[in-house]
Amino acid sequence: MMMTKKQLLLQRLDEIGKTLEGTGNVLALIGLGSVGTETERIDDYSDLDFYVIVTPGTKQSFIDQLDWLEDTCLLAYSFKNYDFGYKVMFEDGIYGEFAVFEESELDSVLYTGGRIVWKHPAYMNNRIATGQAAIPSIKSSSIDYVVGEALTNLYVGLGRYARGEKLSALRFIESYPIDGLLSVLHLLEPEMPYFPDAFGNERRVEQRFPQFAIVLGSMLQGYDRIPESAIHLLNYLEEIYPVHPRMSSEIRALAEHCRLGTQQSG
Repeated sequence: MMMTKKQLLLQRLDEIGKTLEGTGNVLALIGLGSVGTETERIDDYSDLDFYVIVTPGTKQSFIDQLDWLEDTCLLAYSFKNYDFGYKVMFEDGIYGEFAVFEESELDSVLYTGGRIVWKHPAYMNNRIATGQAAIPSIKSSSIDYVVGEALTNLYVGLGRYARGEKLSALRFIESYPIDGLLSVLHLLEPEMPYFPDAFGNERRVEQRFPQFAIVLGSMLQGYDRIPESAIHLLNYLEEIYPVHPRMSSEIRALAEHCRLGTQQSG
């Protein structure tokens, strides 16, 4: 019987734990994300995310040589994205990201939702499963600030579009204001309880804020329809907050100028 992706991921993590046990220099293996405390959300597109906690003085050897990892399955690809960790693809197609730490470093590492997959029998510190460092909030309590930033970004972005700086315009119109809105969505509509991420408001936003998800696409029409995205974003801002009328009229006029200019050049 073919194993599910969930079974494959959890089995691979257990296998890594057994390999680490054999090294004699590992205190614990911590699963994070969907292989941490949220295993119920594992799907066909999930991957491995884990920390290896090693004994003092041995960290570099685990980073320099990945034979301990390849003892479970050969690697097709590895990329050292930090001094202390990698992104990897196993030969069988399982993707993963991991980092190696000594216990003394964990107090400053930001993480949540950890699950102890394996630990040395003599190691008694279960607190490592959950990060101890304070995680800055990614949510905002000021709709006024977010709307003000969005309006000024729209105006500046359209000006850049008008002078031909379309990529910069894209970020000012379809990126920065959306990030701001994501930070206050909890104030604008009820948040559905679907695995919020302490590090990324965009994660699972479609399930957590289904009303916003319905209109989001109209604000993200892409590189060739930036003025149209700006107008839809402005319409949304006007629905949720009393937008300054002068800024609204200036933005609409500039968006129309950009739109007509695009049509003429086309």
